[in-house]
Amino acid sequence: MSTMKEVAMKAGVSKATVSRLLSGKGYVSEATKVAVYQAIEEAGYRPNLLARNLATNKSQCIGLVATNTLYNGSYFNELLSQAAKKLEDNGRQLILVDGKHSAEEEQQAIQFLLDLRCDAVIVYPRFLTVDAMDSIISQHKQPIMVVNRKLRSHQSHGIFCDHKGSSFQATRHLLTQGHRDIAFITGSLDSPTAIERLSGYKAALEAQGLPIREQLIIKGKWTPASGAAAVESLLAANTPFSAILASNDDMAIGAMKVLHAAKLSVPEDVSLIGFDNIPTAPFLQPALSSVKDPVSGMVNEVINRLISMLDGGYLSQNNAFSSELILRDSVAPGPYFGQ
Repeated sequence: MSTMKEVAMKAGVSKATVSRLLSGKGYVSEATKVAVYQAIEEAGYRPNLLARNLATNKSQCIGLVATNTLYNGSYFNELLSQAAKKLEDNGRQLILVDGKHSAEEEQQAIQFLLDLRCDAVIVYPRFLTVDAMDSIISQHKQPIMVVNRKLRSHQSHGIFCDHKGSSFQATRHLLTQGHRDIAFITGSLDSPTAIERLSGYKAALEAQGLPIREQLIIKGKWTPASGAAAVESLLAANTPFSAILASNDDMAIGAMKVLHAAKLSVPEDVSLIGFDNIPTAPFLQPALSSVKDPVSGMVNEVINRLISMLDGGYLSQNNAFSSELILRDSVAPGPYFGQ
């Protein structure tokens, strides 16, 4: 493996000049740059990134922590692809680290990225509480941004979506369409997002003066199979319902399959709404109505803030993002429409 000294000799410059060019510190003429880069190419030189990071105190790398239970789905695909593209546009590299299955492991993943001397870290927490995230942010100089959480002490470091509000709006739409017996399939209830969506459903019923009927609330696990099982349990219990709000589209698809097998038509017999607006939602039969979270918008805002913290510039105050209910063919008027 070639060394910086060999590159300097090949380019006809000092080792200090090569170092100055690679670190971005100090002036180097265009002619010298061309000579050095040509020498690097010919010699196949690869700089020691750890040494460079120690010298410059910058790695041009941004870390992302997310638990692996999020990886399998369109939500995370959008989050990851948008983050990678946005950072590439800003000359940064993205490093993904698994937060695994506990708050301790999420915190270890954050520390791992900080030990790698990442310039900043983005966290999509599943287990760490808001108070824990506030504490971690206060302990480190590197900027740490949190996606999908409303922080208390470091509000500018958190971007969140109003999951309760979006669930409230989806439930209210079904109510305005004349549905009163609305079943709700939860996500995994160790997820703050799942808890907020359930809370929004309950709040909409209460606002309409309707009772919360626990037999219409079925626990799901974000998977199509759990959505199917939820509807099977409703049918087995002979619980009447004219609409279903599922906490994600995958569970809505599972629900749709069981309804079809039971000779119940969507939306004529049962209206159906999901969350996440997966790419296949418009292509289902019938096309699935869904709540679209502003994933790309939140990621853009997070990275814009990190760049501002690292490089200086305007720091916006847009912490809260709203979702959009996209209505398609899976919703129709219910038994009480017009009453």
